[in-house]
Amino acid sequence: MKSPLVDTDQILAEAVAAVGKAADFHALEMVKSTYLGKKGKLTDILRGLAEAEESERPKIGQAVNLVKEKIINAIDVRFQILKTAEVEASLKLETIDVTLPPRGQALGSLHPITKIQRILVDFFVSMGFVVVEGPEVETEFYNFTALNVPLHHPARASSDTFYFDKNTLLRTQTSPVQIRAMQKMQPPLRIICPGKVFRRDSDATHSPMFHQLEMLIVDENVNFGNLKWIISKFIDHLFKEKVEYRFRPSYFPFTEPSAEVDIKWKVGGSWRWLELGGSGVVHPNVLKAVNIDPKRYRGLAFGFGIDRLAMSYYGIEDIRLLFDSDLQFLQQF
Repeated sequence: MKSPLVDTDQILAEAVAAVGKAADFHALEMVKSTYLGKKGKLTDILRGLAEAEESERPKIGQAVNLVKEKIINAIDVRFQILKTAEVEASLKLETIDVTLPPRGQALGSLHPITKIQRILVDFFVSMGFVVVEGPEVETEFYNFTALNVPLHHPARASSDTFYFDKNTLLRTQTSPVQIRAMQKMQPPLRIICPGKVFRRDSDATHSPMFHQLEMLIVDENVNFGNLKWIISKFIDHLFKEKVEYRFRPSYFPFTEPSAEVDIKWKVGGSWRWLELGGSGVVHPNVLKAVNIDPKRYRGLAFGFGIDRLAMSYYGIEDIRLLFDSDLQFLQQF
């Protein structure tokens, strides 16, 4: 009887040669099936162990297992070679020609409100002002009481203000940031407070959420004339040309004297006055609320709507267009 050990040596040589010739994964799988499958050559040898001498069976089993291990190793090596070749071929097909011009990309742009706010902030920072921010959810103390707003004032009503409860609300102005700043900073101080504010109002020139920029100076020997000069420089800087504006006497609980600032605004081919915001000399009660001596220091303040400045700057007739997320409208800017 021919020894099975001779067969295992021959099978190993044949298998290694077949593995080396396998040109793709399918051919490699066929080699594996031929030698290691259920009907493979090594399996046939194991089935014939019953006919071998009892003393030969352990040797035959060990020889078959050793050959099987070597064939598996050869298959694994060939698999990695074929895999690497496949990846390299794929990369060659996917090569990018960097000399080709790129496809055009549709780039976004800054929102008109953001553009105006940056212009304003840059202007005041260049004049020595510091940017200060605060929370949008405020307490009644910071939003009203510390600003000398009386209990009967209509701004405190729920018809004008968004309340969470009787003491917590969405700030109606960025003035609370000024109060917080004066509590932490000692005069003299120059700050600006840009941010979102919220009021129950909505039409062509009002929005429930809009953006304000407030300015505050607290120092000795300052007066309303200084405030008018700063505002005029600010308007000239923004519009880059002579724009008609006016100061109109008004009333605010937190300033005395007070004035509204209006600017000429073109709507549908005709000109009209657009209210930008309020200004004035800070009321002594506001300074007392933050422990600043009103006999020694004075405060100058104004608060302008950034959205309305954007309307006037870009000739926008309806403030709601700034919040509609209409790409066709926004792409103009």
